[in-house]
Amino acid sequence: MEDMSGVRRARYAVAAVFAVHGAVTGSFATRVPWIQDHASLGAGRLGFALAFTALGASCAMPLAGRISHRFGSRNALRGLIALWTLSLVLPSLAPNLPALCLAMFTYGACAGMADVAMNALGVEVERRLGRSVMSGLHGMWSAGALVGSAAGTLAAHLGADARTHFLLAAAVLTVLGVLSCTWVLDIQPAADEEPPPRFALPPRSALLIGMVGFCAVFAEGASLDWSAVFLRDRLDSSAGLAAASTTAFMLTMAVARIVGDAVVNRFGAVRTVRAGGVLAVLGGLLVVLAGQPAVAMGGFALMGLGIAVVVPLCFAAAGHAGPNPSQAIAGVATITYTSGLIAPSLIGGVAQATSLVVSFGVVTALACGLAVCAGVLRSAERGAEREVSPRAAAVPGPRP
Repeated sequence: MEDMSGVRRARYAVAAVFAVHGAVTGSFATRVPWIQDHASLGAGRLGFALAFTALGASCAMPLAGRISHRFGSRNALRGLIALWTLSLVLPSLAPNLPALCLAMFTYGACAGMADVAMNALGVEVERRLGRSVMSGLHGMWSAGALVGSAAGTLAAHLGADARTHFLLAAAVLTVLGVLSCTWVLDIQPAADEEPPPRFALPPRSALLIGMVGFCAVFAEGASLDWSAVFLRDRLDSSAGLAAASTTAFMLTMAVARIVGDAVVNRFGAVRTVRAGGVLAVLGGLLVVLAGQPAVAMGGFALMGLGIAVVVPLCFAAAGHAGPNPSQAIAGVATITYTSGLIAPSLIGGVAQATSLVVSFGVVTALACGLAVCAGVLRSAERGAEREVSPRAAAVPGPRP
């Protein structure tokens, strides 16, 4: 019989890990203007450096499965989340473009491996509980990112050196992350189980689902890393107000993800994603047309609301879309998160060639894909209804 109290405890533990992971991202995003000035980079060169985040993640994400197989899921996540929190310090130490590229490569590699490990455990918790929890887990990531960005906003407002800020944040988050891993599920491979391949192409079933996630995460990555720069450079905002735009974006994402499971249960995945796509497009248009900081901040907030639940729904859809759920989930994760890591560099390149307004026009166009392509989640949604209901009925005891 499944120990449901242990599963519930593991759910809260992995939620805490999601929050720690998000706090690192939020801390970094609000200090991108400081890092840009410290390394004396224009928009194009900053975008080039941020591209190394995507390269590092793409190279390292496939290794997470082998690490979990070798050390067990709990020890693997404990080590990977510690590497991720400590890597926060590296970008602030880079004095020039080559050093920043190396720092961002390492930062991205640590981000990708920890991300895959914690999402795999989240999917396993959802499977054992027999109900949707992934949106809530991603809501905890957004809540953590909100806390990290709020602290970063305060640090930017006070004119604090990002090196000191990141060192303190990394120390606190490392302790919290390692302690939280004590109660996550400890999945050990069977003695005769073959280790997963180092590299595997996503299955066909994951490609269309992954493209929906691609559109959402592209908007998320662009907004996280460039919203503060947009307000500062385009609208002449102060450093504190520019950082607050990132906080507004994170706030709406956190709220939407925390309540997202209830919304999806009421309206279904397809209608939820279509409505979110409309909201994201409206938010993108506000950003592009903004002449005042408040309008742009409202646009970023609306965009966050629209894209919030898309990635959790893509993970859930992947788990029901084909004969090999774990491979499909890994494929969707690779597509979506690589999108988020590539987005900042592409935004920088477009901004260098044209302007940041044109860059966010591209983001708005991609957001249209959410409304247009949401139907690809329909077959997976039907599969989830067939699978979750019998399993939930078989689970003894009270539901969490």
